[in-house]
Amino acid sequence: MSNSLSGTPEALTVPEVMHALRLSRSKVYDLFRSKQLISFTVGRARRVPVDALNSYMRHQIEEAA
Repeated sequence: MSNSLSGTPEALTVPEVMHALRLSRSKVYDLFRSKQLISFTVGRARRVPVDALNSYMRHQIEEAA
């Protein structure tokens, strides 16, 4: 497990996920609602674990193959 203090985030913001996947905010929230992409909230802030984003992308690649 990497150390989050090393400068590499372990959880991403919604705008960071939008940028990484090149998707709109509404599509990212659709992925949350459909449980295709795991996220959690702290107060009103929603975060996506980097591992969850990587897992989602691997799954999408496997389905496309």
